Amino acid sequence: MNLIAQYADWIYLVAAVLFILTLKGLSSPTGAIAGNRYGMVGMGLAVLVTLVIAPSPNFALIILAMVAGAAVGLYRAKTVPMTQMPETVALMHSLVGLAAVLIALAAVHNGDQHHSTVQRVELFIGCFIGGITFTASVVAWGKLSAKLAAKPLKGGWVKPVQIGLALGMLGFGGHYFITESLTSFWVMTAFSVVLGYFLIAPIGGGDMPVVVSMLNSYSGWAAAGIGFTLNNSVLIIAGSLVGSSGAILSYIMCKAMNRSLVNVIFGGGMGGDEAAGAAGDAVQKAYKSGSADDAAFMMSNADSVVIVPGYGLAVSRAQHALQEYANALTEKGVKVRYAIHPVAGRMPGHMNVLLAEAEVPYEQVQEMEEINSDFSNTDVVLVIGANDVVNPAALKDKQSPIYGMPILEAHKARTVIVVKRSMSAGYAGLDNELFYLDKTMMVFGDAKKVVEDMLKAVAH
Repeated sequence: MNLIAQYADWIYLVAAVLFILTLKGLSSPTGAIAGNRYGMVGMGLAVLVTLVIAPSPNFALIILAMVAGAAVGLYRAKTVPMTQMPETVALMHSLVGLAAVLIALAAVHNGDQHHSTVQRVELFIGCFIGGITFTASVVAWGKLSAKLAAKPLKGGWVKPVQIGLALGMLGFGGHYFITESLTSFWVMTAFSVVLGYFLIAPIGGGDMPVVVSMLNSYSGWAAAGIGFTLNNSVLIIAGSLVGSSGAILSYIMCKAMNRSLVNVIFGGGMGGDEAAGAAGDAVQKAYKSGSADDAAFMMSNADSVVIVPGYGLAVSRAQHALQEYANALTEKGVKVRYAIHPVAGRMPGHMNVLLAEAEVPYEQVQEMEEINSDFSNTDVVLVIGANDVVNPAALKDKQSPIYGMPILEAHKARTVIVVKRSMSAGYAGLDNELFYLDKTMMVFGDAKKVVEDMLKAVAH
């Protein structure tokens, strides 16, 4: 133990390097497993060193908390279905924010310690970011799990309330900084917690992938704030890595949606009254429908097929059956690829994880920028459970809330087959003109059942 304490800074440095390698590994499917292992080893080293160098730690309480947390985490990791992964991630972010708030409050109430000017700033920033992260993440969890309405909170009063809460938070935080008033710190914390709700409630369902990414960034900065409060260098480094990488990912996601990050953060959500109106017109339009057998016949006689997966694929757990069907098509000489939109699903990388779970070869999975130019040369596009990410209104309708958002240009293929349960609008609340094109055939039903029926048709 003395040896560990003697080389604590060096071990922290090794842990920080491992965290950097973790992010590098997680940047691609091939390195994800190794990246996770680097992170586990790095966190293990960081926890071990912290326990050794901590002054008078209460090992009984620490071990109890670690065992309880590990038990809950292991249970959740083994039981959570892929459809609930986004809300689970959001809920985990809320715990980081709550931890930041509790640690800041504990530090402020530590009567034996005088806080310097820099420390008071650190406590203020760490606590208000943590408070916002906590409530915002809980609201995001509620929206993603359908416990709360996905529709945005609207009204001319929303922006003034946001501004008032932010000013109140900064005002009481400033008063604490000057006077070290515990009351002001508590009031500032309360303002930040309420502000977290009003930052996420006005955001619509179509923007939730960006919100999850943004909350990931918030949780990282909250962790960095905890690191400053505890004077723990490795926690500062880890939090900064998560915060900066989450911010970069949020920017990339917004760019993929042709959105402003500031607009998303302050509730400029997709889908509004215009979306609702567009969705209401869906039943008035004519569309063509067919059976799983019809779809299987067209795809088995095609030279090239592109599959566009969406959240409906995750809901029905159809990824394994879909890959088995793709293999059957490949055996018949059909070129099969998967097209992934950056915001497909409910969180960044959602579709990539689903396909990796089904052991889809990496070379068959292509991002939007790689495959868009090839849709016009594709015989059949199979859209399964996706909606907004293939909506041509983003390119043509200047009145559409998603106008300007880059999409997978499935409408350029020679034939489009769409598997959906019904003609209902997507998560952003918009009707999709792709469904009404002459080249489009709708196949209604549960995605897994439809794919299994197509597989049987191809096998015969």
